Amino acid sequence: MLNVEGLTLAVTDPDTGQETEILRGNSFSLGQGEALGLVGESGSGKSMTLKCILGIEPPGSKVGGSIELGGTDLLAASGEQLRKVRANELALIAQNPHGALNPVLHVERFLIEGMADARGIPKAEAKARAAGLLRQVGITDTERVLRSYPHQLSGGLLQRVVIAGAISGEPRLLLADEPTTALDVTTQAEVVAILDEKRREHGLSMIFVSHDLDLAAAICDRLAVMKDGAILEIGTPEEIRDRPKTDYTRALMAARPLLHPEGRAPVLPNGTETDV
Repeated sequence: MLNVEGLTLAVTDPDTGQETEILRGNSFSLGQGEALGLVGESGSGKSMTLKCILGIEPPGSKVGGSIELGGTDLLAASGEQLRKVRANELALIAQNPHGALNPVLHVERFLIEGMADARGIPKAEAKARAAGLLRQVGITDTERVLRSYPHQLSGGLLQRVVIAGAISGEPRLLLADEPTTALDVTTQAEVVAILDEKRREHGLSMIFVSHDLDLAAAICDRLAVMKDGAILEIGTPEEIRDRPKTDYTRALMAARPLLHPEGRAPVLPNGTETDV
């Protein structure tokens, strides 16, 4: 479904002309319905990988390699082709839900504009669908939430709204860029469980970016460990845990805080253990 081959990204400083290599020839694939976790420290290139897929890399960047989504090479696509792909094939869930919505517009506008404006669905039908999407992600007081501005909702509630918006267009690929970073631990578990449930219900593929190995392992079929712009290894959560191939991966595993060294790992609401 998604094939990335030899992806490179270099950014040139406009003041000094110095070029910095951000991504270093990374390759990976993603099947339909599969979830891949990109894990690693800050600055390893996880979010930049998502930006290259979306075609929103920094100005002055040089992108090399190929990114093929459903037979379309995104790096070679025209602006119009990219707009269609973004509207129908891709959806981004950002790490800061407050930054994902226009602060002066109601939640209702955020949810219905894609359906009504981009897809031509009548507004009354789009509003009904929006309320249904909110119920799908566990929001019961839909009328109040639809009338609310972003600042009137908690981070956890707002991230549910963002997930509802992401699945509203029935995309093939979800790009989740640290979607739980701004949330407390309990809300993190709830949001991740909802995200995993909706992914499985809709048969979506997903790339899940996270610093948290345990969290990524709980919902991803495979993990890709990144450092300094390079993918060091890719494997199942069990392979990464039991048979790490690099010293960096072993160090990353050892750096995890263990709050339950003698007991069982905590589980998500869907019954999935959160330990790698």
